Amino acid sequence: MVTTSFLRVPPTPLSSTPAQSVAAEAGDLVRQLAAEGHLSADAAEQRIREIEGRLATTGSYRHSPDELLLGARIAWRNNPQCIGKFYWRGLETRDCRDTGVGDGGGGEGGDGGGDEGALFEALVEHLRLAWNGGKVRLLLSVFAPSAPGRPGPRVWNGQLIRYAGYRQHDGSVVGDPESVGLTEAVQRLGWRGKGTEYDVLPLIIQWPGRDPRFFDLPSDATPEVRITHPEYPWFERLGLRWHAFPTISNQVLELGGLRYPLAPFSAWYTCTEIGARNLSDTNRYDKLPQVADGMGLDTSRDRTLWRDRALLELTQAVLHSFDQAGVSVIDHHFASKQFVRHEERELKSGRTCPADWSAIVPATSGSTTPIWQRRYEPTRERPNFTPHPAP
Repeated sequence: MVTTSFLRVPPTPLSSTPAQSVAAEAGDLVRQLAAEGHLSADAAEQRIREIEGRLATTGSYRHSPDELLLGARIAWRNNPQCIGKFYWRGLETRDCRDTGVGDGGGGEGGDGGGDEGALFEALVEHLRLAWNGGKVRLLLSVFAPSAPGRPGPRVWNGQLIRYAGYRQHDGSVVGDPESVGLTEAVQRLGWRGKGTEYDVLPLIIQWPGRDPRFFDLPSDATPEVRITHPEYPWFERLGLRWHAFPTISNQVLELGGLRYPLAPFSAWYTCTEIGARNLSDTNRYDKLPQVADGMGLDTSRDRTLWRDRALLELTQAVLHSFDQAGVSVIDHHFASKQFVRHEERELKSGRTCPADWSAIVPATSGSTTPIWQRRYEPTRERPNFTPHPAP
C-alpha cells in the first residue's frame, strides 16, 4: 500500500509577507521562465531589477501577461492534486486583474474599491467560454491579486457551479449534502431556491471589508447532462444529472510572491468524479441503493458486492451520457495512462512530478491503473494553487 501525505499550507496574505520574500519568489519565477526558454538570461535579470524597484516604491508589482500565462501553467504542473496535468501546456488564461477594481487596479496603488456585478459578469463569461458548446476548454481566469493592506476579491463557492443542499427537519438532505453550509449562508442573504435535488447555487461574491452579494447564474452558463444507461431503460427514471464541467474556485493562485484569491479554473471531468464520488458517496447524493434496486441486486448484505456492481454501472452511465451529449469527459484508465506519460515527460525534462497518490488514484478500479504501484514524493513547489480558507 502506497501512502503519502500532502501538507496543505494555507496561503499567506501578501500584507504579512516580507517584501524580501516577495522579491525572492518573483526572482525565482523569472529565473525559472528563463531556464525553461521563455526569455534570455539578460532579460530575466533586467526584469528582476524592475520588480525590485517596483516593490521598493509601491510595495507590490504587476505580472506581465506572459508571466501570468506561463506562471499559471507551471502552477498547475506543480499542483499535486490533479491527475490531468498531461495537458498543462494547453491551459488558457484570461487576464481579469482590472475587472471590477477601483482606481489603480491590478495590485499597485488605488483605493481598493470593487464592483461585484462586474466580477459576476466576468465569471459568467468564463463559464460560457469554458463550456465551448461541449468541447470543454482548459481555462483559468485571474482576477485582482491581494496587495499590502488590500486583499483581493473572492467567491464563497468551492466551485462556480454546484447544487444546493437543503437540510430537512428529520436531518436528511435534499440535494447535495456537501453544499448545506453554503446553501444556508446564501439563504440568510435572501436567496430562495426551488427545493429540488439539482438547484444550481448562486455565486456569493465578496470584496474584503464589504458585505457579500449573491448572483443567480443564467442557465446557458450552467449546462447539465442527464444521466442514462446504454442497457437499462429504467435508469433514466432515476432523474440523475450533473453539471457538464467543473470550475474550481476556492484555490489561491500563488505566483511570484503575489496571491490571487479569485482564479477559477475549468477543465473536463473524469467519469469517476461523478459516477464514483459525487453521485455515489454516502455523504453526497448516495444513489447506489437506487441503482442496485433497479438492477435487482440483493442489498441485504455487503457480501453480495452490490455496491461494487452498482458503482460500475453508474460510472458507465456517466461516461455513456456525456458521450451521447457530446460533452468532453475522460475515463479513469485513459487519465491514468496520460498521467504516467506526463511523469515520464517531466523526468526527461529534468523535473520531478509532484503528486498526492491518494488524490490521483481513481475511485473506481484503482489497482487496475498504472499509477497504483508507483511512488510519488509529497513535495510542494511554487508557483502553485493553495486551498483558500473557508469564508
